[in-house]
Amino acid sequence: MKDGDPDTAADTGQDAGHPAPPKRADARRNKEALLDAAAAVFVTSGVEAPVRDIAAEAGVGTATIYRHFPTRADLIIAVYRHQVEACAEAGPALLASSPSPYAALEQWLNLFVDFLVTKHGLAAVLQSDNAAFETLHAYFLDRLLPVCTLLLDGATAAGEIHSDLDAYQLMRGIGNLCIGADSDTRYDARRLVALLVAGLRQPR
Repeated sequence: MKDGDPDTAADTGQDAGHPAPPKRADARRNKEALLDAAAAVFVTSGVEAPVRDIAAEAGVGTATIYRHFPTRADLIIAVYRHQVEACAEAGPALLASSPSPYAALEQWLNLFVDFLVTKHGLAAVLQSDNAAFETLHAYFLDRLLPVCTLLLDGATAAGEIHSDLDAYQLMRGIGNLCIGADSDTRYDARRLVALLVAGLRQPR
């Protein structure tokens, strides 16, 4: 344990009648904040951004980052999984809070497009021969396909969209529309995806 690291510092001044908040929850929140900072830096500077830039964004020392993520591959994998989890968790929440299942689907697909478009170099890294990246595509599908299916089924049951499209086809199509969107300022993938999503709607 190192002094000054917010994710490892212990408060030993609590007595038995006033237990300290669980340190595990604090550590998880601090790690998630670090991953959010890394993701923000990746968006602006790519996955090869200096660790010191990520540390500055997160407000921690570089040693804290290296303690959690000894290699850049470890950090990239963690950021990727963190963003996939955020996208997966957003689906049910949107379905519960949106005015209609179609509105929930539309908002979730916007988040999905943001994830795809703002990876900035991540796709190329994931296609490298680093064995650590091999399972990430399967993880991506395992987490997001059921969420997309849930949203599609909800909108279909409500009679809002056509019922002859499955989640894999939709996600694959959107993925193809997003190829190169981060490097070509004349290409607006979001606009094309919006047209695709609008085309899903049943005529009223």
